[in-house]
Order: sequence, then structure tokens, then C-alpha cells
Amino acid sequence: MHLLDPDDRHSTVDGERVCEAIAHLPDTEVLHEWVTRFALLADQTRLALLLCIHHAGEICVSDLAAATGVKDSTVSQALRLLRAHGVVTTRRDGRTIYYQ
Repeated sequence: MHLLDPDDRHSTVDGERVCEAIAHLPDTEVLHEWVTRFALLADQTRLALLLCIHHAGEICVSDLAAATGVKDSTVSQALRLLRAHGVVTTRRDGRTIYYQ
């Protein structure tokens, strides 16, 4: 399947590979969602929190703060953003909220 524009001024080495690459690019909306998701990971604190959650499983804010050496308020703010974008979920146990 050829997806290359014959009038395109770019030279290609392997047109079939170019067409294969084009065929697997997501639409603009999906690509934007990926950009947003990767931007969330571009922050060192958020990435550290996600790594802690991934390896420790359910964990609360104070424990995440202790694990990362970041203030509770900073952890809470980062988790609020991650939760808003659907990257983490929560479970409440009394007054304690666990992130997963």
C-alpha cells in the first residue's frame, strides 16, 4: 500500500518502510493524548512517584513522600495531576487514600 504523495519533494530510501510507518501513525487526537501522557512523565517528581507506585503497589501520600524525599504537599499536588489524567487511581481506607 503506497501512502506517499508522488509530488512529495522528500527523497526516500525505502518507500515501503515509509508507507508502513505512515500507516501506523495515530490520528492527530490520539497523538495529542500521547504527548500529554508523556509530558506527565517528563517531570522528575511525577516519574519517581509512578515508579514507586509501580514497584510498591498501593501506597499513601506520606509513604510516597518518605520514599521520594519530597514534601507531602508536593506529592499530593503531583498525584492530583496524575489522577486527573487517569494515570493513577485511588482507594480510600478511613482517612487514608492509597494510590495505585
